[in-house]
Amino acid sequence: MSATLAEAAERARAAAVVLRTLTTADKDRGLTAIAQRLDKDRAAITAENAADVAAAEAAGIPAGLIDRLALSDDRLTAIIDAIGTVVDLPDPVGQVVRGYVLANGLLVEQVRVPLGVVGMIYEARPNVTVDAAALCLKSGNAVLLRGSSSAARTNAALIASMRAALESEGLPADAIAAVPGSGHHTVDELITAR
Repeated sequence: MSATLAEAAERARAAAVVLRTLTTADKDRGLTAIAQRLDKDRAAITAENAADVAAAEAAGIPAGLIDRLALSDDRLTAIIDAIGTVVDLPDPVGQVVRGYVLANGLLVEQVRVPLGVVGMIYEARPNVTVDAAALCLKSGNAVLLRGSSSAARTNAALIASMRAALESEGLPADAIAAVPGSGHHTVDELITAR
């Protein structure tokens, strides 16, 4: 594993330690701040997306793939609105899945807890960047995101906005991070990371 990925993973792990202690209200406050910041940074995000789309068109990428990459104002609004849907979800952390009492009176329960750090690898769909980050935050997990290189500028802008929103709320920005570097070797490193 490269030093930069190892460093990002260690920072994400440290953020995950903090996330697992957050209340539902803390996580929802962070998610709300992310939605507000994405809306505030709308012009910068769409400008970076336009650059990604132009590069994809110049590279001869098929129209269907470019459509998935493109962020119209309506699509960005839908992404922001989806964060509100995540805020409205029940917090899974601490939910008792099942339980039973042993003959000696000991109560045994299966309780949902955060995983820690989640690695996400996905194609050129900028909505996945935000959806994955929001769902991971709601469930108390940090996330390392590895999107397609064709959406690199867009994803960098989205991640920068989300990190700034977390910082503004006193939450660990490293809870949401991009996998550093590019190329297929970064996918291999993320898959084999411990």
